[in-house]
Amino acid sequence: MFAVIKTGGKQYLVSPGSKIKIEKIDGNEGKEVSFSDVFLVDKQNKLEIGQPKVKGAKVMAKIIKQDRDKKVTVLKYKPKVRYKVKKGHRQPFTQIEITKIEK
Repeated sequence: MFAVIKTGGKQYLVSPGSKIKIEKIDGNEGKEVSFSDVFLVDKQNKLEIGQPKVKGAKVMAKIIKQDRDKKVTVLKYKPKVRYKVKKGHRQPFTQIEITKIEK
């Protein structure tokens, strides 16, 4: 059994028990969240594709961790004009574990 969900402007292929990192969502660690933007559900080798969403489908997940990714360094440089800017960025994320897929 698997499904395709949308969260944070991205689509993820999930199955029960899988752990994924998604864009940050509100909630504390251990809290249950549900995703209703389900585009595809495969249940017992029966594939159901939504137009654009599957009606009545819901994916339940548990928040494992709220954290930030590794630092990404951005460097801007222009030769001969003494221009140099160095910036860092850490993107926040939420790690979730899929508990069940309802249809």
